[in-house]
Amino acid sequence: MSTLEHYGTLFPTAVVGSLPRPAVVREVVMGERVLSAERRAQVMDDAVVYAVRLQEEAGVDILSDGEWRRASYIGVIAELAHGFEVGRHEDGRPWTVVVDRLAPKEPGFLAAEARFLKQHSARKVKVALPSPALLGERLWDPERSTGAYPTRRDFARACVPFLRRELELLARAGTEVVQIDDPHLCLLVDPQVRAQHTDPDEEARFTVELINELVAGIGGTRLAVHLCRRAGARVRGEVCHTGGYEPLIPHLNQLQVHHLTMEFTSPGAGEARVFSRLREDLEIGLGCVSVHPGQVDTPEQIAARVEQALEYLPKERVVLNPDCGFAPGSAARVDIEEVYTKLSNQSAAARLLRERHG
Repeated sequence: MSTLEHYGTLFPTAVVGSLPRPAVVREVVMGERVLSAERRAQVMDDAVVYAVRLQEEAGVDILSDGEWRRASYIGVIAELAHGFEVGRHEDGRPWTVVVDRLAPKEPGFLAAEARFLKQHSARKVKVALPSPALLGERLWDPERSTGAYPTRRDFARACVPFLRRELELLARAGTEVVQIDDPHLCLLVDPQVRAQHTDPDEEARFTVELINELVAGIGGTRLAVHLCRRAGARVRGEVCHTGGYEPLIPHLNQLQVHHLTMEFTSPGAGEARVFSRLREDLEIGLGCVSVHPGQVDTPEQIAARVEQALEYLPKERVVLNPDCGFAPGSAARVDIEEVYTKLSNQSAAARLLRERHG
């Protein structure tokens, strides 16, 4: 199904997921502002409606709730299962570590996000969940987790049924796009990261295997995988990984999903010709808007990046989105007004492209 058939327009625009959080949202989600359950729900509902209106007015076709209800895009697994210890670093960032065998909590945390979005917007919605291998990489600790799961892979496999249950509920709620976040997979494009693994290709195969197990037989929603080199890490001054997508192409072509969200504006992201090596049925969420604070691309610059990709991709397979989420980590401080301008320029670029390409 082409983007025109699925989204109702060529060059649809989307967000990757997270938006910058106003201080009040950070305080409520991180527990710094103590409120009754009723008041907390009211504050968060009103805040998410604001995030929705911001995206609508910026012209975004496929929107999210900014992931404002989550303390962490990875740690959200602790909303789905018991077995985790949760805390905060000195700078306020949350951490989550598996310390016990996973046991189910009441399902539907992510599906509730989708239902609320659909109640408050007529636009298509996207909800993201972390990939199993990413959780294994980030939440398994060799000292504290081995009593529950001897290896990180054991833990990653154990996450699959909990994520799958939530994915089924998201599809049932009518979520148009479900995005599986896996920046760890994309780090395997970096020669230095690959050198840290005895067999980096086997690492990629394991990641793909678990994603395919997670999505097997799921219908009624557009299944996506988000790949990036932690583009948003620049917000926190962290290392940004480089390297073209070529080493991952055989593995990406094995993913049983409909869509890949791929970073393209960052230095070292590689050449657009790599898109010609991907399966012809894969829709590409083209990262064509920088998430670097202070760097605001014009509509013409954004459209020019898309034109490069169109040398190797038919227009019917292209969705426009930023390189990454705009709020990587709960401690990140990003100007939401600047993000509104970036999303507005992305929508203006889509209009330019529609005028040129029909």
